[in-house]
Amino acid sequence: MKKILIIFILSLVFVTANQTTIVSSVGPTQDSEELKLQDMLMLMLTPYIENDLSNYYYPKIVKEVSPHVAPWDIELIKTKRVNGFRGFQLQITFEIEPTDGGQWIPLGKDRMTYEISPGPTVKLINHTHLKTYKYPQDS
Repeated sequence: MKKILIIFILSLVFVTANQTTIVSSVGPTQDSEELKLQDMLMLMLTPYIENDLSNYYYPKIVKEVSPHVAPWDIELIKTKRVNGFRGFQLQITFEIEPTDGGQWIPLGKDRMTYEISPGPTVKLINHTHLKTYKYPQDS
């Protein structure tokens, strides 16, 4: 009986250790003020990003679907103040792979820079389309 109990406990510890490793390799395991602020910013910018990507992708890149953006999939590249501390004019650059939104099939890869200023005003100042992926056609 003791051997079975020891084997059960060891297997439980082994399974738990493996699950912890898997979870931690996916992304951050602890929240922070910086992460919360970045997530809020991405949530607020997502409608602007999707609108600009829709205008760019349709009909040039894809006609079948509108590009969708998952806020957690936006890779922050750079942030900067435009005029130092003399104002609240900021730029944010990121890379994103928009998807079809249904099956989450990537449509392409883009680098975008937005300027955010008082108002609030959000303005796309640079969009570089880096890659186009082939979208599977329905048969």
